[in-house]
Amino acid sequence: MQGIGWARRLSVAADAKGLIGHAGAALLRQCADKARLTGALSAAMARPGRLPGWDRGVVLVQLAVAIALGATSMVDIALLEHQRGLFGAPPSDSTVRRSLDELDARIRTRIAKARARVRDRVWGLLAAREQGFPWVVVAGRVPTGWIVVDIDGTLITAHSDKEGAAATFKRGWGFHPLGVWCQNTAESLAMLLRPRNAGANTAADHVIVLSEAIAQIPARWRRRILIRIDGAGASHELMEAMIALWSARRDVLFVTGWKHTPEDEAAIAALPAHAWSPAVDQDGEVQQAAQVAELTGLDSRLADWPSGVRLIVRRSKPSKRHERKLTDFEKTTGWRYQICATNVIALAEVPGSHHGWFLDVLYRARGGAAEHSVRTGKAMGLTRLPSQTWNVNVGWVLAANIAADLHAWTRLLGLADDPDLAAAEPDTLRYRLWHLPARLVAHARRRILKIPASWLWAEAFTVCWIRLTALPNPC
Repeated sequence: MQGIGWARRLSVAADAKGLIGHAGAALLRQCADKARLTGALSAAMARPGRLPGWDRGVVLVQLAVAIALGATSMVDIALLEHQRGLFGAPPSDSTVRRSLDELDARIRTRIAKARARVRDRVWGLLAAREQGFPWVVVAGRVPTGWIVVDIDGTLITAHSDKEGAAATFKRGWGFHPLGVWCQNTAESLAMLLRPRNAGANTAADHVIVLSEAIAQIPARWRRRILIRIDGAGASHELMEAMIALWSARRDVLFVTGWKHTPEDEAAIAALPAHAWSPAVDQDGEVQQAAQVAELTGLDSRLADWPSGVRLIVRRSKPSKRHERKLTDFEKTTGWRYQICATNVIALAEVPGSHHGWFLDVLYRARGGAAEHSVRTGKAMGLTRLPSQTWNVNVGWVLAANIAADLHAWTRLLGLADDPDLAAAEPDTLRYRLWHLPARLVAHARRRILKIPASWLWAEAFTVCWIRLTALPNPC
């Protein structure tokens, strides 16, 4: 029979020595150590008078590395047994569980402060690269100096009865965490675990997680912040809270979704034909099939909202999947309308940023960016939560956020000039680098991690290691 000849005279023996599975763990752990994350977490999680058998900071970093490799439960920490020759024996799953359960509010606050200090160091290293700090591109323009953060919620299904899990209108069961991501660096700045029946537009939750996220942005980079939220941001309490973040030393601007009502449609109907201008895409190219206009002076709803808020409306021809959701007004005009609200007058030093077409692109880019962040988070341990206990699951979410940061930092510091890997998805990096097999050998009192010379990304692996190793050692 054709196709089975390769297996003739082949046997399998589980007796090899010196092999390292998932050798990419060395890159992730080196990144954590060189960024001073391991030491910072160890200090933050230390308890006076207690000397546990395992350094809790090391346990949390090891768990984050395992999650980045693909772990979906605490038992999967055993995956690091393959790296015993590199890091020593891994912690047991019971040690991981105890470490997460010990993360009360006080320790989590200390960890947040430690992560912010580490982030300040990492951002300094990013700015010192040849490529410089990664600024976001909007409509073909680069808002240099602006840190863009996106807020979005996601759903995590619980397949068993877990503390804090709740029913959803989608007839599911689980949790509804709210996260904030930095789009400049793809880092996970903050995440609030909530029951799944938590409201999508709960302003109080948005204020809490936004405050935690801003505290994660290093002070020297906190002077210009741009916040993007979907329609959940169109609440008086949240808008007022974001406006209150503005100060003489800090520019904080926002752009949010806006669910249009008959009053908005009346304002749209009052727009003269010449008010509409062509929309543009993310690259700055004109879109012939869509137009934008400003509603600020025509929409009566704005009288009840904070002063300085602008409304930008976009119209485009509806696709078939949108037809059943069109309002009577949209069916009559033959257009689908989308509105965003913003307090952006103009972004400093960004030409054209006062125009409606720029603000339209700025808001629409949020959708794809937030979806990518959520997808990365799901790939980093947030597909499901591993414990029946709320506090352990809160700790797991924190570990998943740290894993997402390690994923981002390793790419930015070690792979920034590799066109195939610089912006690679987690699964891509796992296949190409993280899950690479290797052999650990000793020679002349040194250990050498040997990876296959024929592997297509062998050079990327070694270059990444060299760059991470060349970073200054922790003090």
